[in-house]
Amino acid sequence: MFEASSCGAGASAVLPATPIKRELIAVNPTHRPVISSTGLFTPEESITNEELVTSFNSFVDLHNQQNSDAIAAGEVEALQHSSVEFIEKASGIKARHVLAKQPVLDPEVMSPRWDERSNDELSIMAEIGVKAAEQALKRAGRKAEDVDAVLCAASNMQRAYPAMAIEIQQALGIDGFGFDMNVACSSATFGIQTAADYVRAGNARSVLVVSPEITSGHLNWRDRDSHFIFGDVATAVLVEDAAMAPASHWDILGTKLKTVFSNNIRNNFGFLNRAHPESADNADKLFVQEGRKVFKEVVPMVAQMIIDEAEKLQIDPASLRRLWLHQANAGMNRLISQRVLGHEANDDESPTVLDTYGNTSSAGSIIAFHQHSEDLVDGDTGLICSFGAGYSAGTVFVRKVA
Repeated sequence: MFEASSCGAGASAVLPATPIKRELIAVNPTHRPVISSTGLFTPEESITNEELVTSFNSFVDLHNQQNSDAIAAGEVEALQHSSVEFIEKASGIKARHVLAKQPVLDPEVMSPRWDERSNDELSIMAEIGVKAAEQALKRAGRKAEDVDAVLCAASNMQRAYPAMAIEIQQALGIDGFGFDMNVACSSATFGIQTAADYVRAGNARSVLVVSPEITSGHLNWRDRDSHFIFGDVATAVLVEDAAMAPASHWDILGTKLKTVFSNNIRNNFGFLNRAHPESADNADKLFVQEGRKVFKEVVPMVAQMIIDEAEKLQIDPASLRRLWLHQANAGMNRLISQRVLGHEANDDESPTVLDTYGNTSSAGSIIAFHQHSEDLVDGDTGLICSFGAGYSAGTVFVRKVA
């Protein structure tokens, strides 16, 4: 029982308790979301492990030389060299694409730099997002007037407002709405579910989920444990009502999102606590993680999440034709796919783009899907899955329609 009071002169009435129904509200079954196409923008410049190690070790030598007296006195800890072998064993990464190679490799800068653009110019993040979106539209045979909404789903935004999505929307000439969303490495899959929900509810027929990931900007290139992790890229996913989708598309069978708070992956940069990346005192304003803890906690969480959701959808996890997993660490993907499929996956069952792209945050699983899905045939079932900071994890089960 609970009491309800009117806005009048103190009148009140006791109303009977009504059970709270927690079932999902049914949506129009005629609105069925699918993935019509994807798009990918890859920066021209790439940094190999060899180039990265040469730059990092030069920085280490310079630091140790400049602080030699303090190091000898035990006041400053000497930095250690990195190596190609260390990087590949720790991550499986061999190269990464970046938007600004020269300043990243400069031992005295070690951070991306580019000329400031005026408010009347397209921002860098919007520019690469537009390129990925245009490719997705072209592949689906779509024009701007066919699209109702743009979601910019990425781990970092170039500015707080206006929303990056609205700038991308304007540049594409789309008459609709747009907004930004950030769930770190799971932003793209969270964006896909959000777009699918709009379609199911009949609030949109065609939604672009754009993920421009300039992760070179939040990486501490001076940290030996993580200086090799990230790269830059932009992806786009066109989610539409099946009634308007091209003949060849991907049915979205089901999606599942999960978040669990953790400090093991963190970035404290923000308008209340800005900092210069060159300052060692401000290292937590860039990407920081407790890698071993992340590995130990995320692998079982994600694997079980996939298995549980597959069972709800009446899909045998072992029957999944392909897993397009988050591209952060080769070891994590190997263990997750093994738990899901029941055996160690080969390159065909769980393709990787990590070796040439590095970790591209939320875009990683979308790159893998974009580059390794054309060969699947009608009826093949697969999984797009992301996981990362938050912790956050997202699954998108899809089936090929040809």
